[in-house]
Order: sequence, then C-alpha cells, then structure tokens
Amino acid sequence: MEALNANKKYEVLDSNALKLIAILAMTLDHLAWAIWPGFSHNPFAVILHIIGRLTCPIMCYFIAEGYHYTKNLKKYIARMFLFAVISHFPYVFCSFNYVDAWSFLPFAYGSPFNQTGVLWGFAWGLVLIKIHDSQLKTPLKILLTFLILAISFPADWSCIAPMVILSFWSNRGNFKKQMLWMMFWVFVYGVVYFFAIDKIYGFIQLAVCLAIPLLFLYNGRRGKSVVFNKLLKWVFYFYYPLHLAIIGILTYFGVFPIF
Repeated sequence: MEALNANKKYEVLDSNALKLIAILAMTLDHLAWAIWPGFSHNPFAVILHIIGRLTCPIMCYFIAEGYHYTKNLKKYIARMFLFAVISHFPYVFCSFNYVDAWSFLPFAYGSPFNQTGVLWGFAWGLVLIKIHDSQLKTPLKILLTFLILAISFPADWSCIAPMVILSFWSNRGNFKKQMLWMMFWVFVYGVVYFFAIDKIYGFIQLAVCLAIPLLFLYNGRRGKSVVFNKLLKWVFYFYYPLHLAIIGILTYFGVFPIF
C-alpha cells in the first residue's frame, strides 16, 4: 500500500497507531460525558472533549480507505450495520441511563440529535460512497444522498460523518482537499451546535482540526505484525459498544458523575 502524503519523511504513523489514538481519544471523551454530565464548561471536561474530537475524523478516514481496499464490500457494509445496531443499546444506556424497553426506541427523548451511536453514520457513509461510485444518474445520486443524510441525522456526529467519509473518498490522493472538505462539514456541524445546543461546544467541534497533523503523518501501512493487524481490525467494533456499556453500568450504580 502506497502512502498518500506527498512528503515521505514525515510519514511515521501506521493505521494501527492512528486507530489506537482514536480509541483512546474516544474513551476520554465518553468518560468526560459521564464525569461531567451535560454540556459542562468545566475546564477538564472541555479539554477531554477537545481530545475526543480526534476520533471521528481518523475513523472516517480509514472507513473511506477501507472502501478502497476491502475485498468484500457487502460484508464490510453488513458488518458496520450489524455493530451499529448492537451499539445502539449500550449507547442509549450510557447516554440516558434508563433500562426500560421504551428508552431504546428511536426519538424516545424527543430531541433529533444523538439518538444512536456514531457507527450508524459510519455505515451510511459506506453506502454513500457506493452510490457515488456507481453508474446511477446524477439526479438519483443526489436524491439518495439527501435520503441518507436524513436517515443518518439522528446519529452521533449526525449526517456530518457520512459526508466527511464521502469527501475523503472522492478526494483520495489529494490530502489538502480532503482536509478542507472535512473542515467545511465540521464547520457546518459547529454552527448547528453553536445556535441549537451550546455555544462553547460549537467551537469544540472545530478541534477536529487537531487530527489533520496526525493524518498527515500516516504512512499508508497497517502495521508490521500480521496477527496484530487482524486483531485490531475487530477491536473498534467490539470496543465501541463494550466501553459504552461499562461506562453506563458505572453511571447507573452511582460511580459517575464524580463531580
């Protein structure tokens, strides 16, 4: 696999290292939500949420790369949707800490935002690439794109994640354009957050830019260990719902919030 960045001497991080960074950042971000519930302006919470902005762009980048390299696209998409459904339950439990069956229904809490996990948007991002990589007529592609944006809107990172994934794929090989389009969509997300949810957290979304230098260091390789490569392929799928369930359980039994 050839690296996509132009300056070879800076390419020092493989995909395994970047994914581990994403997993660590995600964990810190979700712990911050549990320790300081709501849109806390506590400095420590803000710092952890800023670190957490590394996760989505890194994972979106490698989902777009995964589309290019996968040997079986149908299995890849099916796997993403399977874990999106599985993750929905621990995501809701972790976010709202209710255990009755009604809590897991879509829009049980009225808000159109953050009703299910980020994997839902990731899965539709793959479908979106497939649509734009097909021979469908342009008007149909546009119509299907809007339908997918509507379907993915309630997920964590909303319909922004599918559009970032599509932008990474459509501009593959042009790192500057990939990052500019990523920041454009995140800016849109930040504006929505600023006016509809919380002004500080609107600005926090823009911390996604911190992932740019990390992605710039990507060397286009998975890692040296074949065994570790195969293991890490599945780690995020299982870790995502598992860590949400653990945080949810700790919150349910009063360990969180601490402050």
